[in-house]
Amino acid sequence: MKVLVKPILTEKASSTNEKGIFVFMVDKNANKIQIRKAVESTYNVKVINVNTMNVLGKSVSKFTKTGIVNGRKPSYKKAIVQLKEGEFIDFYSQV
Repeated sequence: MKVLVKPILTEKASSTNEKGIFVFMVDKNANKIQIRKAVESTYNVKVINVNTMNVLGKSVSKFTKTGIVNGRKPSYKKAIVQLKEGEFIDFYSQV
């Protein structure tokens, strides 16, 4: 099971990076201990705190030639990870 799916790089999530708080999309079955170990081993940092939440997918309506199509975006689990003071994860170094 791959615990970390991808980092969330929205404007709101990126504003907390200066405080040492980073946001990740994680596997739905992952718990806080698994998330902590995955972040520490992947990025070589020390994690202080992990908060998780299940995000419900938004409902979507599309207007097409054949009529209205209703659907849903997929739900996912989000983890908010706080690092030890002075440590940082640079997501943009690979770009």
